[in-house]
Amino acid sequence: MKTKNISQYHLLKMGIDNKTLDGLKHGKNITLLTLEKLCTILECTPNDIIEFKNESL
Repeated sequence: MKTKNISQYHLLKMGIDNKTLDGLKHGKNITLLTLEKLCTILECTPNDIIEFKNESL
């Protein structure tokens, strides 16, 4: 968001709700629909946003 100069307020205006933003700040899961919205808003791919962790090891 910083490199794209996009604020949380802009994400709210573009349809990402406050509960989702709060969850993102705290490392909670998001839906694929939310991921798609974020990628559209930020003009990026999912690999730019998410990181997979294998916590079973």
